[in-house]
Amino acid sequence: MDKDWTKDLEHDEYEEDIDLILKDALQAVEDTKEGCFVNLVTSEAFGNPVDYLQPLLEKVYSNKVKIKFIDQCGCGGYVLRVWKI
Repeated sequence: MDKDWTKDLEHDEYEEDIDLILKDALQAVEDTKEGCFVNLVTSEAFGNPVDYLQPLLEKVYSNKVKIKFIDQCGCGGYVLRVWKI
């Protein structure tokens, strides 16, 4: 994506499959153009993505991304913002 965008990893099959969340989150970051960010909205079923998704993103992309936890949504999901730098 050549603009800021949001990837919904919160509903349907994501509610029961953390591996799918991880796979699609990595793909979303891959699809994001440098200088833009993607909001990764994750299911509440697996807790805060700072604990399981952020370490993976930091490992895979090391100094190529900047990550910020935004908040827990009113619906229960979580938002992790990832800038591609």
